[in-house]
Amino acid sequence: MEYGVTMFATDYSMGPAELAMAVEERGFDALFIPDHTHIPASRKSPFRIGGQLPDDYIRNLDMFVGLAAAAAVTKRIRLGTGVCLVIERDPIITAKEIASLDHLSGGRIDVGIGGGWNREEMENHGTNWKRRFKVMRERVEAMKAIWTQDEASYDGEFVKFERIWSWPKPVQKPHPPVFVGGDAERTLDRVMRYGDGWIPMLADPPGESRLEERLKMMADLARRATEAGRPPYPITTFGTPRDPETIRRLRDAGVTRCIFGLKADSADNVLPRLDRLARFVEELRAQ
Repeated sequence: MEYGVTMFATDYSMGPAELAMAVEERGFDALFIPDHTHIPASRKSPFRIGGQLPDDYIRNLDMFVGLAAAAAVTKRIRLGTGVCLVIERDPIITAKEIASLDHLSGGRIDVGIGGGWNREEMENHGTNWKRRFKVMRERVEAMKAIWTQDEASYDGEFVKFERIWSWPKPVQKPHPPVFVGGDAERTLDRVMRYGDGWIPMLADPPGESRLEERLKMMADLARRATEAGRPPYPITTFGTPRDPETIRRLRDAGVTRCIFGLKADSADNVLPRLDRLARFVEELRAQ
């Protein structure tokens, strides 16, 4: 089992480079940085886990800029998009950004992707809410074509291009692993079709718990992988509870990496939390 951290890089918190160094120094395995291009002021879409939307969702730095800063000052930890809203990003540009990050980091990029929960946000980018998952699939497939083909083409409903050159190619072969986020009814279909791993979110609104449901989905994914004749899919959990028994059950269910969330804040406030989390992880590893 590996352990990592996710935190928004914002204009008021400790920077992504400083955070990445602290994460690596404390023995964690990964740092994921979340993605939102903007948040519509209308706030019609309810927050994913209930309550008021935190400021870090509104005042975040660009995810790829943050990851580049983190890559420049680290040597070991995996660096992940957590998660990239590909339905809001041009796939040709996004493919180059990810390949460039993988090149600069020496092959340490994990690509978490998701459909998103904010309808107005994606509609501002011209994406039809009801077609978002087909858009996501086509953009991921198109990026994989760009990463793996010297002269790439893709012919879909929403993404079309013929015979393009795009370098650098990723260091990781055939490409950086794509972890499909979500836990909706058809999420595992998407993992099986175009993913290399799965990112379920374990954080629920107060008073709710869908842990048992997600554990059943993990068993289902393992069964489907076996039936397809392929190795088990790596699973990275977001919103992981700081509970040893829950983490033991996740490990037994096939989870390969647990990511713990930190609220964006100054270094004076984040570093003590990171220290406590590091001690917790040391205890988990000692069991």
